Parts: sequence; structure tokens; C-alpha cells
Amino acid sequence: MAKLSEIAGWVAAEWTGSSDAEIVRVSSIIGASADSLVFAENHASVVVALSSQAAAALVPMDAQVPEGAKPVLRVPQPRLAFAIAALRLRPEPASEGIHPTAIVAETAWVASGVSIAAHAVIGENAHLGEGVRIAAGCVVGDGVHLGAHTRLYPRVVIYPGTRTGERVVVHAGAVLGADGFGYVRDASTGEYTQFPQQGTLVIEDDVEIGANTTIDRGALEETRIGRGTKLDNLVHIGHNCRIGRNVVMASQTGISGSTTVEDGAILGGQVGIGEHALIGPGVILGGGAGVLSGKKLRGPGEVFWGRPAQPLKSYLRGLAAVKKLTGTGNQGTGNRD
Repeated sequence: MAKLSEIAGWVAAEWTGSSDAEIVRVSSIIGASADSLVFAENHASVVVALSSQAAAALVPMDAQVPEGAKPVLRVPQPRLAFAIAALRLRPEPASEGIHPTAIVAETAWVASGVSIAAHAVIGENAHLGEGVRIAAGCVVGDGVHLGAHTRLYPRVVIYPGTRTGERVVVHAGAVLGADGFGYVRDASTGEYTQFPQQGTLVIEDDVEIGANTTIDRGALEETRIGRGTKLDNLVHIGHNCRIGRNVVMASQTGISGSTTVEDGAILGGQVGIGEHALIGPGVILGGGAGVLSGKKLRGPGEVFWGRPAQPLKSYLRGLAAVKKLTGTGNQGTGNRD
């Protein structure tokens, strides 16, 4: 719960209206009640928001608001401000302490406000920061460092030596810090011997990791996931990868070892990237794109698509050429007598 004036401070809004109502929740315009905050991004939705039951609305800076209307908070990006307000209004769950069935090593360091649910296992010399929440069945290995307010959902496994920053969220079934897929082949026998996998995994602040996602530790040094990056479910990141800040990856993306994805890149679903590749800052890879090993894709905001990935205009020209050659672009669907 917060006063409207407080929320205006959170989102740097221009506050218009006489009421300093108490806001309990955010909601859709249709589901709004007298204690909720809504948002509108265009003229039509502003009109509907102002006629709703909501206590107040987040609106664009140039929104037309009639005299005597409900209070509004003017912001450049109403949807973003709405998301920020939702996070701040969400009540912090109370600590549930350590469940009797949890196993916590005597050498583990557990800060105040930590919750450890049933059948979780905390290894030797693990460090759990303030407010960490560990759900049922998680395994936190020896020497793992979890920053303050990190949250692990059920059955997350974190291998020894992994470090997370603060406010990291790891969804159910994720595996962090496992050995990378690195082997050396004996040319005479064809047998494979594992290359040393003794590096670390570092996950910076405010990263979110989807369900059943896997991130391997470095072979000799580290794998690193930059601050604010968001990974969807079923993503795999190989050893020695360096993922920049505020990167977004959709489901079923796979990244081979020693690849770098720089700040602000966006990867669609089912993207595949070979080893030692480079995805430059702000690059966008469309769904299903494939990047060859060693390839370097640069150009902030440039969209690449296809297998192998190429600039979107080139990809579309190629599709058009194929249609022209095969005649598929001129075929109708009707029957001929």
C-alpha cells in the first residue's frame, strides 16, 4: 500500500489531481477497483481509464485530461511506470525460517530473513544473503554465494562455486554452474577426454532465469551473465560465455561455448549460436536464427534472420527470389475445371 504521492516519486511522474488516495494494487482497467492504479497509452485507453473505478491512472505526458477528472500521473512511458509501481506495491513475503527437513551445513553463513523450505540442501561454506528465499527441494552447493533477496523456486540446483548478485530470480528446475560440454578427442583411438571444467559462473544483479534453463560454468575461467538480463524457459548457455547487461533471450535458445552476447541484444525463440561467435550490442536475432561458429554480427538495432543468420532485408530478398524461381508466389488456391 502506498499514497499516490509516493508512487509519483517512484516513477518520476507529474501528479495532477486533488486526491492523495491510498493505492493497494495495480489492475487492468476493466478489473479496477477504488484502491487500484491503472495505465493508458493512447487517447482511447485514457478515456476508458478515466471512466473506470480506479483511484488513479498513469497516462502519457501529452494526454488530454478533462477538468475534474480522477487523479493522473503523467509519465513518458506509462507501461514501464505501471510495471515499476507493481513491483513496489507487491508485499515482501515474510520469512518462514528454516524448515525442519532442510539440511544446512554447519559452515554455511545464513543472514537474517532467510527462508529455506522443505528438503532443501545447503552445502559447506555457502553464503546466503539477507532475505534469500529457497524453495522446496533446491540444492545449493559448497561455496555458493547468493546475494541479498535472491529467490530460488523449487528444485533449482546450483553447483559449487557459483555466485549470484542481488535480487536474482531462478525459476523451477534450472541448473546453474554444471560442467561445460568440453572434450578432447584422441586422434588415434577416437576416445574423448573431458577438458578441465573448473571455472566459475557469475550472475550479476537483477537477472531472471527461466524454468529448466541451464548455464554452464567456465572451463578454466568464468561464465558471466550481466546485470538485468532476462532468460526465458529452456535456454542453454555453454561454458565461457559472456552475456552482457539487459539482454533478453526467448525460449529454446542455445548458445555454444566461448560466445559473447553484448549489452541490449535481443534473441528470439529457438535461436542457435555456434562457439566463439559475437553478437554485438543491440543486435536483434529473429526466432529460429542460426549463427555460425566464429561469426560476428554487429549493428545496434539491426535485425538478423534465417539459417545462417543474415540481415533481414537480405533474408526477405532471398525468400522472394525462391518464390519467383519456384512459382509458389503466383499459385492460387482455387480448383480448375
